[in-house]
Amino acid sequence: MTERVQLSEVAPRDGLQSIGPFVPTETKIALVRACWEAGLRRMEVGSFVSPRAVPQMADTAEVLRAAKRLDGLECTVLVPNRRGFEAAVAAGADRLGLFMSVTESHNRANVNRRREESFADLAAIVRETPKGTRLRFNLSCVFHCPFEGVVPEEEALDWIERVVALDPDMEIALADTTGNAAPDQVRRLFERAHRAWGRRFAYHGHDTYGMGIANVTAAYEAGCRVFDAASGGIGGCPFAPGATGNVAMEDVVWLFHRMGVETGVDFARLLRAADLAAGIPGAVPGGAMRRVPAVRQAA
Repeated sequence: MTERVQLSEVAPRDGLQSIGPFVPTETKIALVRACWEAGLRRMEVGSFVSPRAVPQMADTAEVLRAAKRLDGLECTVLVPNRRGFEAAVAAGADRLGLFMSVTESHNRANVNRRREESFADLAAIVRETPKGTRLRFNLSCVFHCPFEGVVPEEEALDWIERVVALDPDMEIALADTTGNAAPDQVRRLFERAHRAWGRRFAYHGHDTYGMGIANVTAAYEAGCRVFDAASGGIGGCPFAPGATGNVAMEDVVWLFHRMGVETGVDFARLLRAADLAAGIPGAVPGGAMRRVPAVRQAA
């Protein structure tokens, strides 16, 4: 295998944040461990957000402490503002995931702030973060917004350019928050971003409309090599009406293995992690590979 991708597991955060009944902390830790045992070495383990807004993430500090005991695991937590940033730094997160939306409507729904307010706060955090701290800037609704529809490419690129200017090395994730992106749109935006600013971009996709794997393929063919996915295909944004689960990690790994691309993941163990995620009460699983008997046999 000559090509290799980095996969970031997001089930413990994005996969669980929309579930109504509180998932016990021990279950979250067990999910983190199962994904780590499958060979996944980047993981979003939670987010430091208001527990009133997203009560499922209230135990992020405890989950993070357990995750940091797993050898070689890079633990990311999402932070929407300075308060979350300070909590994440104090808790010892390995990577801080800043986030805001490209569209005004979703940013207000998601973090109750105007885009310019969010950007000013996050830009100051980027400037003031000590050198050596790993950051990722997540841009939501780059392709489609649940309130405003398809996002014009020039508007998306304008916001990407503003984020790029903050730091020459920071990873930037382009997110299909609603799962309504089209492969040609994904390919075109990544190609334009790569031509303008280099291959520093990650792809975060959902599978609401069944195009998740097609969009992953399009991003890969455009040069992207960092991908978010969730074991079991669970997840969804609580502030994006109708958005369902993330692209299933097991589908992404199967895709890349069939394409001869190295992932570092043990597929049999990944299926066990996916089954665990899909069986969490309140979770709505997705993806295809868990349902294919031949895949089970091959694993």
